[in-house]
Amino acid sequence: MTTGEAALPRAVELMWGLAQPAGRGPKRALTIDQIIDAAIEVADAEGVAALSMSRVAKQLGFTAMSLYRYVDSKDTLLDLLMDRVVGAPPDIPAGTSWRAGLEQWAFAEFDRIGRHPWWIDIPLARPPMGPNNMAWLEVALGALAGTGVPEPAKLELVMNVSVYVIGKCRMLRDLQTVEGADFASVMARVLDPQRFPAVTAAMSGAAFDGESDVHFDWARADFEFGLARMLDGFEVFIRTFAE
Repeated sequence: MTTGEAALPRAVELMWGLAQPAGRGPKRALTIDQIIDAAIEVADAEGVAALSMSRVAKQLGFTAMSLYRYVDSKDTLLDLLMDRVVGAPPDIPAGTSWRAGLEQWAFAEFDRIGRHPWWIDIPLARPPMGPNNMAWLEVALGALAGTGVPEPAKLELVMNVSVYVIGKCRMLRDLQTVEGADFASVMARVLDPQRFPAVTAAMSGAAFDGESDVHFDWARADFEFGLARMLDGFEVFIRTFAE
C-alpha cells in the first residue's frame, strides 16, 4: 500500500492472504479456515440469523473474545463466508459458445447455492470482493469475450444472470419451507373467473401443478426454462453487435 491509500477492509486482507490475523497474546490455536468452517456448520444447522461471534466461538470451544484476535467483526466473518461458500467457479472449456458458457455458469451457481441455501440470506452490504467471487466473475465475463458487447454491457448481462439465479434459489428455498394449504386448490375456491379470467385459465391449464410439491426435478426444470428465456433475450441483444 502506498502513502495516501486507504486501508483495505479487513476481510479483503484476509481473503487475499495480505495479512495475518491481528492481535497479540499466546501462540494462536485457531486458523481462519477453522473459524469459517465452524461458521458454516452453525449456519447449516441454524441459519444465518444464528451466526454471531459468540455462537461460532462456542462451536469451536473458545470464547468470543479469543475469536476477535482472528476476525475483527461479524461483518468480516460474513464477508469471508460469502466467498468461501461459492468456492471455485466452473471450468468452461475454451471454444464454448457464449450461450453455453453462461448456461453452465448459471447452473453451477444454482447448484452451489443449493448446497448452503442460507447463503442468500447474507446481507449484501457491498459487492463481494473475495478471490472466489472474482474468479466466478472472470469466468462469466470471459464467456462473453468475442461477442463485441461493450465491457459495461457484459457486466450487466452477467449480473442479470446472477440475480436470476439468486432469485430462483430464494423462491425455491422459501417454497420448501412454507407450510399450509395447497395454493391452487385454495385459490380455485375463491377466484371469480370473470374478475380473474387469465389466472383461472392458467389454473385450468395446470400451470400451477407442482408449485406445492417442490422437488429437485421440478426445480431444475423450472430454473432451466426461465434461464433459457433470459438467454433468448441476450441472443437478440448480442446479435446487434455482430451486424
